[in-house]
Amino acid sequence: MEEMLHHESLGLTNEDVLKMYETMLLARRLDERMWLLNRAGKIPFVISCQGQEAAQVGAAFALDHTKDYIAPYYRDMGVVLHFGMTAKDLMLSAFAKAEDPNSGGRQMPGHFGQKKNRILTGSSPVTTQVPHAVGVALAGKMQQKDFITFTTLGEGSSNQGDFHEGANFAGVHKLPVIIMVENNQYAISVPVERQLGCAKVSDRAIGYGMPGVTVDGKNPLEVYKVVKEAADRARRGEGPSLIETVTYRLTAHSSDDDHRQYRTAEDIEEGRAKDPILLFENYLKETGTATEEMLQQLNEKIAEIVNEATDYAEAAPYAVPEHALKYVYAEGSGE
Repeated sequence: MEEMLHHESLGLTNEDVLKMYETMLLARRLDERMWLLNRAGKIPFVISCQGQEAAQVGAAFALDHTKDYIAPYYRDMGVVLHFGMTAKDLMLSAFAKAEDPNSGGRQMPGHFGQKKNRILTGSSPVTTQVPHAVGVALAGKMQQKDFITFTTLGEGSSNQGDFHEGANFAGVHKLPVIIMVENNQYAISVPVERQLGCAKVSDRAIGYGMPGVTVDGKNPLEVYKVVKEAADRARRGEGPSLIETVTYRLTAHSSDDDHRQYRTAEDIEEGRAKDPILLFENYLKETGTATEEMLQQLNEKIAEIVNEATDYAEAAPYAVPEHALKYVYAEGSGE
């Protein structure tokens, strides 16, 4: 195994990396529970973060969650948990209940949006979040506000026009935005080599006049390091960055997809052997940051949180039919 970057060399404490691991594990356990609920016919749809938690959480920890704005894509459970969404919030969304903070139960899960935590509302067409993040960065620059924006997408949707327009605009105007592509090797059923003419997604950065870097997305510390460097540059007024985190999607594209149609059993097995949760768990044990007992306690704590969130969301009421047009048309000054 190659030499792993040590967290203390990045200015991270033992508490910081244990918190990282906890957020990664909470995202994983929530996701696993959602698949079970879906297969039991209790929730309609799951789009998974499994295999990408290290990239998401490593990046989120490098930002300032008290002032930065994020425009996440639908898999980003690790990012939104760090920015203040709760297990309960995410379960309410999965069950499409009235209290769902994203849309009051109106949209599919993964369309994150929460004003109080500066999570920009996501949309169904992929990659529309890139121009949104760039627009917010422009507003911040014009108003001389002290924040940066961070947006994510998959490598498949890095081929959409919105990605190119957003990246180009950010490069031209030197905007404080970080664009992070979570390359999980497959755009639904199409492998990455059928999507890119260049070797790496980050090779595109030069065309937009910004630095581009490709990093191991299975290691949250590597991701933290490059996102922190990009955030520091953006805060100094040096403009945007493109980061590609190389991950592996451990599940099918969504609960409506059968990845055995386009991936071999060996391919899936190989991906599972490099599960970022297990890799980071090993790192914590090898560095003496966590003991087996500490990790066991953490697992038990997270199981309780997931159970409680599931029970709460399942019992919560749906939106009343009369609210169907709420937030669609103006309803006078009383609302």
